[in-house]
Amino acid sequence: MSAPGSVTPEVDAQALTTSTPLVADAVSMWEIAAASRVLDVKPRYAYALMCRDFSATSIVARLGDRVVGYVTGYLRPDAPDTLFVWQVAVHADARGRRAAATMLDELVSRVRATFLETTITADNDASIALFSGLAQRRGAGMERTELFDGAVLGADHDPEFLYRIGPMTHASDDARTR
Repeated sequence: MSAPGSVTPEVDAQALTTSTPLVADAVSMWEIAAASRVLDVKPRYAYALMCRDFSATSIVARLGDRVVGYVTGYLRPDAPDTLFVWQVAVHADARGRRAAATMLDELVSRVRATFLETTITADNDASIALFSGLAQRRGAGMERTELFDGAVLGADHDPEFLYRIGPMTHASDDARTR
């Protein structure tokens, strides 16, 4: 029997693969978000819409046929060269496999946006490191500004800082992401 949170040998031997999300993946995405205990969990309906309407700008990671991670995003209507990343989540079984970085790199390569934006709270060191690493791999700058404060999000929510990465290069995607 495995210790809680540990990866079983069967899972450890499986290769991590990525693909565009299917509507059927929405339940797994919701479960991963809820299990994270740090993400703002949206209704299942929101994940279903992301899979249906924004599959071209989102990605899932799988171990075998099981969804173990996702990145959801969209191209900003007023800035179509900018990919906004809404959520990044990885199941405990896929941690330590660079799942989040792999999904981000593959999504950026597929979408080919010049800029990427995301919001992160000041205490989320893991996300800050993830997106800082993306900026480094893409040879891009990264700026941080406060986007939404407590007046907008409510007193019980920490301010969300906008991280803007870019311009990103795409000519050597294979060399940068390996």
